[in-house]
Amino acid sequence: MNSSVRHAWITPLLLAAYAMGAGPAMAQERSVRPGINKPYENPNIQEQVQRFERENREVFAKRKEIVAACKLRPGMAVADVGAGTGLFTRLFAAAVGPRGLVYAVDIAPKFVAHIEKTANEAGVNNVRGVVCTPTSSKLSPDSVDLVFICDAYHHFEYPQKTLASIRLALRPGGQLILVDYCRIEGKTPPWLLKHVRAGQEVFTKEIEAAGFRVVEKAAFLKENYFVRFVKLRGDP
Repeated sequence: MNSSVRHAWITPLLLAAYAMGAGPAMAQERSVRPGINKPYENPNIQEQVQRFERENREVFAKRKEIVAACKLRPGMAVADVGAGTGLFTRLFAAAVGPRGLVYAVDIAPKFVAHIEKTANEAGVNNVRGVVCTPTSSKLSPDSVDLVFICDAYHHFEYPQKTLASIRLALRPGGQLILVDYCRIEGKTPPWLLKHVRAGQEVFTKEIEAAGFRVVEKAAFLKENYFVRFVKLRGDP
């Protein structure tokens, strides 16, 4: 077992619920990281643009490679969950074309409003904003082909409940792509170890428990990782 798993934690309530045979979403009654989204209750948009859209942030510098790795097709419906300032929303909107649709999903209404405003100003008509909650993506059932989560999964306070809503939103055979920070004791900066509650293996197991299977791992990132999941048939 690697160090990121040794030092990760899952709430005792969640473990107990699994032991009793409860489903993943039913098992999650307490936030796994209370208060992590408090800074985004009223974000300063320009400050966040400067923070998220800068060349020394790996996912920004590698944004074109990440979009290419998503393997989007014209006409697809995609959800950018944890869309933030809309970096990937804009790129996805171009990739799926006018016949496609991109849902910009975020817990901060100001982020969603910013994305909708900038899309309208740019004449982009295939973006729809969705304000989610701590327990739900608020996406409609069977509405998307692919869900993309970049550096946002560790902000899920109720990951199993949110994943259940995402799985419901995905069409049969739909895919989920996870990009998040590598978390390795002794290598990862202390602030990031504190901020990100668990590493790749734990997050992968949580998503698998919600009814998904890993189908691809790409290795073109260093500070982050890229994993593709497919929605399984039947109940998780």
